[in-house]
Amino acid sequence: MERPVIANLGTGFEAAFTADNLLWCFVGVLLGTVIGILPGLGSATGVAILIPVTLTFPPLTALIMLAGIYHGAQFGATITAILIATPGEASSVISTLDGYQMARKGRAGPALAISALGAFVAAMVSLVALMALAPFFAEIALDFGPREMLAVMILGLCTIVVFSGRNLALGMAIGLFGVLVGCVGVDVGSGTARYTFGEIDLYGGVPFVEVMIGLFAIGELLNQLHIGMAPPIRARFRELMLTREDLRRSAAPVARGTVVGFLLGCLPGAGTTLASFMAYGTEKKFSRHRKQLGKGAIEGVVAPDAATNAASNANFIPTLVLGVPGGATTAVLLGAFLVYGIQPGPQLFDTQPELVWGLLVSFFLGNLMLLLLNLPLAPVFAQLLRIRYAFLYPLIIVTSILGAYSVKSSMFSVWVVLFFGLVGYAMKRLNFPMAPMVLGLVIGPLFEKALVQTSALGGDDGLFLLRSPIAVTILALALLLVAGPAAGRALRRRLPARAAN
Repeated sequence: MERPVIANLGTGFEAAFTADNLLWCFVGVLLGTVIGILPGLGSATGVAILIPVTLTFPPLTALIMLAGIYHGAQFGATITAILIATPGEASSVISTLDGYQMARKGRAGPALAISALGAFVAAMVSLVALMALAPFFAEIALDFGPREMLAVMILGLCTIVVFSGRNLALGMAIGLFGVLVGCVGVDVGSGTARYTFGEIDLYGGVPFVEVMIGLFAIGELLNQLHIGMAPPIRARFRELMLTREDLRRSAAPVARGTVVGFLLGCLPGAGTTLASFMAYGTEKKFSRHRKQLGKGAIEGVVAPDAATNAASNANFIPTLVLGVPGGATTAVLLGAFLVYGIQPGPQLFDTQPELVWGLLVSFFLGNLMLLLLNLPLAPVFAQLLRIRYAFLYPLIIVTSILGAYSVKSSMFSVWVVLFFGLVGYAMKRLNFPMAPMVLGLVIGPLFEKALVQTSALGGDDGLFLLRSPIAVTILALALLLVAGPAAGRALRRRLPARAAN
């Protein structure tokens, strides 16, 4: 007989609310924030590095600390994305588009504060949904095979239309370039190397984090040097604080981002990066201020960050219930479960309720600690922009290169950063949109994997993809996303013509 949620929460609070667990939860979110700030590390690397430190801890205490690192890294990555256009995590890339523009306008404080607040609200809502609906969403996730994931990836690729602006052909070409860059490495289907030019370091593909550091951090820095170093930003204290208008404009994006992030986070392997991009694309379609996106709109910061946090919590549905990782970091955490002698799966909620519910309750505590830690510090972090650029730019370069080198302890990562720094600089000078390329790079490998698996399962059945009701529904959404704007424009042109007649 299933226990009610209230009883499970009581069990969780009793297990998590001890002095040791609270202490290590705080240590985890603090370390996670620092790890997120350092470009190139990321939550998956941070968790993997610190697993040996926790081997002497009780399993619940160890998992609480590691989960704290996971959540802390999400916000830490946003700090550098907003302040210096250097995303520390793949999921924080999209926050760079509007967050950095807000910082350039002297509104880094509100950008950081609304990121922390929006992420906290999304975390609370998604955790309630996680606790109440985990078994239900796990059943749905079981129905997501390769063809359903292929449909999701097609929908993701179709959002390139949203990011392309007025020049759709250019956006699609840049998105295709991103997909081609993502194809570098070993072919999923045949196991043969593609576009590696004999370079062993490319067999694993072009490293995503290093590409992002180059495109955004080095590319922006070179562009600023070309324009000429601007004076440091001197925002007044009241400009560093959130206003009532900021909160009003952020309410709907937080709600939309939470829903998008939670739904995508429930899918095995989807991770948080796709959720952040899809949330931004949703704002491009539905926000009242969609024309301001990319120019420093607060919706472009809060919606992706809300989606990231909601997805990071939802990632634990397939991880705990199915024993299948929801993303890269939860894959590392899944390994930690096995190290501690815990086997995730459908029976885990019944066999070890104290551990499962104690871990879930710690998410509440960890996100509350993050809010209390980072919300008051947002104006303090924003003061970094008062540093003269003659000192700040060398710091950005050193941090970016060291962060890239630390990923694999390889100079190859440094060369990737520098090469894509030049690519990012060229794209900025030519006014090319970067988001389609990043989206293509993210989705390309996932699309290829799902396509190969679907082809293998379908065999000679050309309609295999369309025999899944879930896949057909998702493809219909993709078609609507592509054809909807054109149909809307055509309808608006016809209406005035009929009125004139």
